[in-house]
Amino acid sequence: MKRTMMFALSLALVMGAWSQNYKQISDISYTNKTDDYAVERLKLDVYYPEETDDAPVVVWFHGGGLEQGNKEIPSKLKEKGWVVVGANYRLLPKVTVKETLDDAAEAVAWVFKNIEKYGGDRKKIVVTGHSAGGYLGMMLCLNKAWLGNYGIDADSVWLYAPFSGQAITHYNVRKMQGIKPLQPTIDEYAPLYWVRSDCPPLVLICGDRELELFGRYDENQYLARMMKLAGHQQTYLYEIDGHGHGNMVDPGFHILETHIRRMSGQRVTP
Repeated sequence: MKRTMMFALSLALVMGAWSQNYKQISDISYTNKTDDYAVERLKLDVYYPEETDDAPVVVWFHGGGLEQGNKEIPSKLKEKGWVVVGANYRLLPKVTVKETLDDAAEAVAWVFKNIEKYGGDRKKIVVTGHSAGGYLGMMLCLNKAWLGNYGIDADSVWLYAPFSGQAITHYNVRKMQGIKPLQPTIDEYAPLYWVRSDCPPLVLICGDRELELFGRYDENQYLARMMKLAGHQQTYLYEIDGHGHGNMVDPGFHILETHIRRMSGQRVTP
């Protein structure tokens, strides 16, 4: 009887998400910066169900090696009953990685301060993204200073879930330092540098270790190992067999949804 009731509740929640009307507002400026490139670039889109006031919020940072790409609302995140935010950030080499990370932090801070206007629950904010976007999320998670600059505690994020993020210093950051892509380094711009035991749940999603970009799975595996050795009990590592760096994204959304549903108290099915 209890199992039947849980299934009915879960089905009702899913059907409710499908039956809602959704709206998208695009090109919202989230910055207080005034230089021309920031004014042009630092915008975000908000996709949200029109009749809700406590929806989980997914902040999605696009990929592109920190050098290219644009904000997006991935189709796999739509019609889930969630508020979804797709944010731009300034790109290398026009700016330094320090400025790019500051942009990402400012975007997340904007979400904390404004998302309730769109029906989102600021206690259920998920920071995620693919590749360069995953790297940005990792850095915001592990080095609390970035969000702290905007008065936000990085530990108030509900969940961090980077898709194929770089755990060592990002290869295009190393390029600006005169270091080749296959020469690994770990400095203050590497998530691994900031391993700690007391951050929110961290879900690391990667493609097949033999198909991923520049050993990306192996970096994440090492990060996961060091997080657990440091005492963090909620680090999860996934390898999506048979999928490379680009095509691991779609199956990665299923893993993300599973964690959000589980944390929301909903029934999770295989």
